[in-house]
Amino acid sequence: MILEVAILDVKPSQNEEFERAFKKAQCIISSMPGYINHQLQKCLEKESRYILLVNWEKLEDHTQGFRKSPEYQSWKALLHHFYDPFPEVEHYSLVEL
Repeated sequence: MILEVAILDVKPSQNEEFERAFKKAQCIISSMPGYINHQLQKCLEKESRYILLVNWEKLEDHTQGFRKSPEYQSWKALLHHFYDPFPEVEHYSLVEL
């Protein structure tokens, strides 16, 4: 399993619009092959910051399957105009201790 992590800085005073758009957009990502689950959390210290955590079966499910899909264009149209700056997305794997 791979964890996708994106810190989302939303343009000032657009939080409510972003959250409404994300509510629609989450249906897109959750329908993708390899998707396991996701969380969107709001930062307590910075009111326009969110963190998106998405679990995928494997890295390619996100980087190839989702990002190169027609559905990604709908995701992009719903959400990308809210971000400033555009988020850096990283992927993590669990450390077995």
